[in-house]
Amino acid sequence: MSFSTQPVVIDGKGHLLGRLASIVSKQILNGQKVTVVRCEEINVSGSFFRNKLKYHAYLHKRHIVNPTRAGPFHFRAPSRILYKAIRGMVPHKTSRGAAALKRLELFEGVPPAQDKVKRVVVPAALRVLRLKPGRKYCTLKRISHEVGWGYKDVVDRLEEKRKVKGQAYHERKQAALKIRAKAESSVPKNELITQHGF
Repeated sequence: MSFSTQPVVIDGKGHLLGRLASIVSKQILNGQKVTVVRCEEINVSGSFFRNKLKYHAYLHKRHIVNPTRAGPFHFRAPSRILYKAIRGMVPHKTSRGAAALKRLELFEGVPPAQDKVKRVVVPAALRVLRLKPGRKYCTLKRISHEVGWGYKDVVDRLEEKRKVKGQAYHERKQAALKIRAKAESSVPKNELITQHGF
């Protein structure tokens, strides 16, 4: 990815968790602002049951010296699972690492601010390109829902509404472009203007 002054908006759907985290962590350390939307659609290699067991083993870990102290905190939301993966690849206790993590934004679904922005994919992290066909995988949405994330239905409902609105917007735009093309073709060409490349 080349450096951009505007935040790069990545559509998380169909990306592998670890590969996406490694690429994003490198970018934010280099000074690039990165936003990842649709974190709930990120894929994790391995069967759902295996990943669920791994997550439950992680949830049972606690503060051994003083169990009454707060922490460690086990977040259930897909965006926080991705955040934890990225944070593990960044020196977050240094000022450089802390500044890098401030350049990162993660969302479930696509919020209105990112709805009209061009979203990109990361080919090096796409499941269809990196995982052998036939291998098992699951989504973060399903794992999170299973371990206590309570907003799966809310996000699904909001995404459905967003897609309907987006489809209507696309149809209106296509109709306007068709009318414009028709109007341009009906206007006779001026030879003098076309000579000068207009």
